[in-house]
Amino acid sequence: MNLATQVGLRLRELREARGLSLSEVARRSKIGKGTLSELESGRRNPTLETLYAVTTALEVPLSTALHAPALRAEISGRAVDAVLTERFEDTAAITETYRVRIRAGARQESAAHTPGTTEHIVILSGTARVGELSAPVLIGPGGHGSWLADVPHLYQAPSADVEALLVVRYPQ
Repeated sequence: MNLATQVGLRLRELREARGLSLSEVARRSKIGKGTLSELESGRRNPTLETLYAVTTALEVPLSTALHAPALRAEISGRAVDAVLTERFEDTAAITETYRVRIRAGARQESAAHTPGTTEHIVILSGTARVGELSAPVLIGPGGHGSWLADVPHLYQAPSADVEALLVVRYPQ
């Protein structure tokens, strides 16, 4: 089973478990109902932005849609390629770790995640502009930063590709 099919089945499972219609998830996520139907059936490859919109509407972390045994969850958006490397869950939070690449010259504005979500980044190479959309910061190789992710936030590689580790923490 390919990634699109596995993620689609998981999204349908999550939506149905919450008793939500396709129309309601479409409204909450601002994603077209036809697009959601194609995602759930595995006929459309999910983008990072789309998955964040849907999982936020479902009030679950992104990794909930990507987490499956033996699944290498690699997902791309307009500016960011991400590979889920770890998911840790305890009574306080769900913490996800991603290996990310921000493509040179690209910019991604991410919508707010669920309340209380934070993001933390360690830059391995390149220089990134990241953080809250209202006050992003430049971080170079070896540097790190964190920001509230329950507000719109930014990922940008002004000149060259950026390689980084991203930790997203969702409170339980």
